[in-house]
Amino acid sequence: MADTSAILLWVRRDLRLSDHPALVAACDSGRPVVPVFVHDDAVDRLGAAPKWRLGLGLAHHGEALGALGSRLILRSGPAREAIESLVDETRAGAVYWMRAYDPEGVERDTVVKAALKARGVEARSFEGHLLFEPWTVETGTGGFYKVYTPFWKAVKGRDVPVPLERPSAIPAPAHWPDSEALENWHLGAAMKRGAEVVRPFVRLGEQAAQARLGAFMAQKVADYVAARNLPGVDGTSGLSENLALGEITPRQCWHAGLRAMENGKTGRDAKTGGDGKTGAETFLKELVWREFAYHLMWHTPRILTDNWKEDWDAFPWNEDEDRIEVKAWQQGRTGIAFVDAAMRELYVTGRMHNRGRMIVASYLTKHLMCHWKIGMRWFEDTLIDWDPANNAMGWQWAAGSGPDAAPYFRVFNPVTQLDKFDPDRTYAQRWIAEGSLKLSQDALRYFDAIPERWGMSPDDPYPDPVVDVADGRKKALNAYENRDF
Repeated sequence: MADTSAILLWVRRDLRLSDHPALVAACDSGRPVVPVFVHDDAVDRLGAAPKWRLGLGLAHHGEALGALGSRLILRSGPAREAIESLVDETRAGAVYWMRAYDPEGVERDTVVKAALKARGVEARSFEGHLLFEPWTVETGTGGFYKVYTPFWKAVKGRDVPVPLERPSAIPAPAHWPDSEALENWHLGAAMKRGAEVVRPFVRLGEQAAQARLGAFMAQKVADYVAARNLPGVDGTSGLSENLALGEITPRQCWHAGLRAMENGKTGRDAKTGGDGKTGAETFLKELVWREFAYHLMWHTPRILTDNWKEDWDAFPWNEDEDRIEVKAWQQGRTGIAFVDAAMRELYVTGRMHNRGRMIVASYLTKHLMCHWKIGMRWFEDTLIDWDPANNAMGWQWAAGSGPDAAPYFRVFNPVTQLDKFDPDRTYAQRWIAEGSLKLSQDALRYFDAIPERWGMSPDDPYPDPVVDVADGRKKALNAYENRDF
């Protein structure tokens, strides 16, 4: 006889209906499907902004499921206990989920899978959060890639599965189990007054993510090579927010990029690469940069907590988060316009331009000689597009302790970088109010978002640099030259 028992669909960072292998497999079985999200310790440990954004995503995804006659059941507690309890309540014969790659997620899933199998319950994990499974990409000698460029060359010609269509319906159980109320989880509590400021900048849900991808490919990809480096221009895809919670998949982005390459016009500007083909290829390289971060996290989990290059353990970074220079960096009051503008953009929008991320990270770890963990933790708390692999690798790349073929002693000059990428100061003036003769609304929003205890006002004078750029660079280079490794 055919199995008619329910399938629990354990939802995690996959808040979508399309290109969802676990959901498709569950629906194709014809058995009742019960989607569930578990508020466990991993959710509790999220920073203020990513936890708030998760709450928005869960509410939206629940509505999307409801439109197909389904529901999102919410439970809290240790994952194993919550899942096993639901198995008992629904008499489910299987639990499906999308695979995790971070060490904590892998350990959790291993425990749950073993417990379910011991009970005779089918437990299946599915691929889809990445383009390629980490154990399938190897060097010629059988190891994993430690440098991005050869990694890109190894995967760029690989086939990527075509994204799956969303189910037309999700079979429902005869009786739904009880669900906790999302509002009782208070996922946005730590955002406080900042939530109201950041909310207009959120592009929430699968439909918005697809619209974002479509608009990028139609309107921006041709200029992506140059525009992605200009913080004052809306020249990037903005999809990191949606990729972080699985509201869109890298496979969907990859195939959209391939189509743009095939359809790209090549006659616009050969010097700047301003054509669809070149811009789309650069976009694909950025997707593979995300992929590279995940593969490194899988093979070397220490990248999340310790120096990826272990000999950097002896480097004399300052780890005092209470230093006045660190506070100035967090508050966007360093006196360096590029750094301050980027840090304020972060507080108002929950995101930061990629060029800005490199500049603020280099400035903290090199000009201020602070440990990259200080910056990584700040981003963990303030980014709505926070992603464990990309955040860790980005900070270690900037600091010099991570995987990078470029010299570790590279020190970005935040003044000349602003001259190069924001020559008319569009970006700086958008985000910095002090001393400006023409205040932008976004610059003023910053003061509505920050903690009142900071005591900042747009009427304050703009500060002098906390560290002279030339002196900071000199100090960093001296530390590199005299390192003990």
